[in-house]
Amino acid sequence: MVEARRIPLQCLAVALTLHVAVIGGEFFKPFNVSYDHRALIIDGKRRMLISAGIHYPRATPQMWPDLIAKSKEGGADVIQTYAFWSGHEPVKGQYNFEGRYDIVKFAKLVGSAGLYLHLRIGPYVCAEWNFGGFPVWLRDVPGIEFRTENAPFKDEMQRFVTKIVDLMREEMLFSWQGGPIIMLQIENEYGNVESSYGPEGKEYVKWAAKMAIGLGAGVPWVMCKQVDAPDDIIDTCNGYYCDGFRPNSYKKPTLWTENWDGWYTIWGGSLPHRPAEDLAFAVARFFQRGGSFQNYYMFFGGTNFGRTSGGPNYITSYDYDAPIDEYGLLRQPKWGHLKDLHAAIKLCEPALVAVDSPQYITLGPKQEAHVYRENKSRCSAFLANIDERDSATVTFFGQVYTLPPWSVSILPDCRKTVFNTAKIGAQTSVKTTECSLPLSTNVSVLQQLPSQDKVSLISETWTTVKEPIGAWGEDNFTVRGILQHLNVTKDRSDYLWYMTRIYVSEDDISYWEGNSVEPALMIDSMRDLVRIFVNGQYAGSKIGRWVKVEQKIQLKQGYNDLVLLSATVGLQNDGAFFEKDGAGFKGQIKVTGFRNGDIDLSDSLWTYQVGLRGEFLQIYSIVENGTAGWTDLTQDAIPSPFSWYKAYFKAPDGTDPVALDLGSMGKGQAWVNGHHIGRYWTKVAPKDGCQRTCDYRGPYNSDKCTTNCGKPTQIWYHVPRSWLQASNNSLVLFEETGGNPLEISIESHSTKVVCAQVSESHYPPLQMWSHPDFVNGKIPVNEMIAEMHLQCDDGHKISTIQFASYGTPRGSCQKFSKGNCHSPNSLPLVSEACVGRNSCSIGISNTVFRDDPCHGTVKTLAVEARCVPSQSIGFSAMK
Repeated sequence: MVEARRIPLQCLAVALTLHVAVIGGEFFKPFNVSYDHRALIIDGKRRMLISAGIHYPRATPQMWPDLIAKSKEGGADVIQTYAFWSGHEPVKGQYNFEGRYDIVKFAKLVGSAGLYLHLRIGPYVCAEWNFGGFPVWLRDVPGIEFRTENAPFKDEMQRFVTKIVDLMREEMLFSWQGGPIIMLQIENEYGNVESSYGPEGKEYVKWAAKMAIGLGAGVPWVMCKQVDAPDDIIDTCNGYYCDGFRPNSYKKPTLWTENWDGWYTIWGGSLPHRPAEDLAFAVARFFQRGGSFQNYYMFFGGTNFGRTSGGPNYITSYDYDAPIDEYGLLRQPKWGHLKDLHAAIKLCEPALVAVDSPQYITLGPKQEAHVYRENKSRCSAFLANIDERDSATVTFFGQVYTLPPWSVSILPDCRKTVFNTAKIGAQTSVKTTECSLPLSTNVSVLQQLPSQDKVSLISETWTTVKEPIGAWGEDNFTVRGILQHLNVTKDRSDYLWYMTRIYVSEDDISYWEGNSVEPALMIDSMRDLVRIFVNGQYAGSKIGRWVKVEQKIQLKQGYNDLVLLSATVGLQNDGAFFEKDGAGFKGQIKVTGFRNGDIDLSDSLWTYQVGLRGEFLQIYSIVENGTAGWTDLTQDAIPSPFSWYKAYFKAPDGTDPVALDLGSMGKGQAWVNGHHIGRYWTKVAPKDGCQRTCDYRGPYNSDKCTTNCGKPTQIWYHVPRSWLQASNNSLVLFEETGGNPLEISIESHSTKVVCAQVSESHYPPLQMWSHPDFVNGKIPVNEMIAEMHLQCDDGHKISTIQFASYGTPRGSCQKFSKGNCHSPNSLPLVSEACVGRNSCSIGISNTVFRDDPCHGTVKTLAVEARCVPSQSIGFSAMK
């Protein structure tokens, strides 16, 4: 076997970057984009398009080329992204198009890769993004009401949308200029809330469409989930399944802007997982029934760096169970299975674009075919079995086909099946984390921590400083009454301190003692989190969205200081009128149990302090001047709530993605070398709700096939490699509840084990069907055989074959065992083909294995291989 030759993605990334620098704005010969009822028409030709959702701010610019390249390798024609207003205009009139918000660079990288771009300007994006992507200053514009027939809002919205369209035009990024942008979007899922705005909502939709078209972008505009989209705007579908969707006019094509291939996650929730078989089924059904453009939301989810996660309570990871995981690694078998699906659809594209609508044929009670035939020259077919439990044998055009339950078979020539959505031939990748050095370059103690099974290194170099409870700066102020949280903070910080005094008389003390009464603090309504302190002592907390608070408190005779810390965990990002939702407190705040009745604090004098002293001093900055007063951390000072911690660490060797394991901490925020990597919280998911086995059959929902029950929702936090240097990297954390920073480790993520299980009955590789020798008849169909393909991450090679059996192996990945039928040639042949290589392919046949271990039985090859960094492979392994 010959080693698979491929350009390393790192090299490709450099090439793409250079390509952008050389050719400037023109990536294609200028072309026009239009559409008819069947499809988008690109440069005069209908197209069937696969789109990959990637949000540029959820990765770093250094990651973009690799993500785009992996999307293209996976079969994408288009990259889709939102434009994030809050990131581009954090202060009104002050624009940011740098770093993670360099949307022009991102668009040019897409074009240089030969891919198209679908830019969803919105400017409302939802996206589980803080405040739905709106800048928080927008809510303070006088007289404003979001997303309705409101002049102040429309003025601001038009100004930003115009800014983005003009920027794209100036940079020559539209298709008619030779750029990658083939389609734009105005608004986003407005149909979900339109009825709440009454007639003004309908007028707003008309205005938004007219405004967008009037900008002269020269490419089609869409509105997703908008059944009343005007004639010159394409209405599109979002959801888990869109094969039954039809646009509101026969003149418009059927487009799917969001195929939810996973789901977002909340703190304290389990992790959603959507099986690859069901996702492929949904896509195949969409194209089977007349769809022409399908986008994966998300193809790469990424990370909610800083305080960008929306909410309330969306976690920092936005992995989304996407085909490319949060760290930029391929999620297998999902990525590989979809790659094969896309190749099968592309084989059908000539027939799909040639026919206005398919021929429908009933094959059984829950089985059907859709045939795309143009005279006798082109014919492609999709055979579907929508039965959720049983396989079905059907006859189609005189041939017999067996269809697994909940599956679609694709026949590019209306005769030969090249792909079935329920039959996975792609490898499974098992990712692991490898513990690196402790967060210090001066390790003094090696200690077995009682809370861990592994040995952890304890460092002397951690330092700490306490965060003051209550007022700490000169900018605090006192007013009468309860102010709304966001009106005060303007979202400059998650935190707002509320401080007042309560007088307790001697009679009150006597009343409590004589009647066994305990005073309690009552808050009518609160969100997202409140922590309560009385006379400097922590009294309790409450978490929730507009929930009532009732907390018993200990008061002394005389004046008592009451301090409330209100904290947000991501601002509301969806729903009607969400700009009015706010945060903090609503209604009355009172103390109950007094002799003369409750004390209403709602009209008392309150002192307000925005944020934390450490935030104000920017003690997380790499140029922090030492004014914070850091002191050495001792073990007897752990745990300590409302504390800042700092340490230095060496970056893990190699190029694998890096993450911090913050499982030993409580709740807070973290910075590496001054970069805010996000909020952390070790809130635990409920023990119940996860399934022992995941059955792909039947309609998917976000509660199906969940994992991680009974464990913290998130403990690993992505630290992009570009934010690290070889050594002396600073980690700063603000910890709210108490935790042990000495147990934090820095870890590298990579695929350590790859497995695959492919039988003789699997289909030959999809690329063979378009191979010139097959097209010209030099390779007969009966000579094409199934193949197993194994691949490690870039920069890694297969070091050993842990298991290989050609015959009737049993079990699954990492649990394989030999069956009654086994070829003794299995291990040596697979080792020869694969060890020392990044990727390898093995044919599945008796000829390849020089053996027929059980005549008359369909044989399967099962392999488990181990991947290691390329530099770990010695010369002996290459022999």
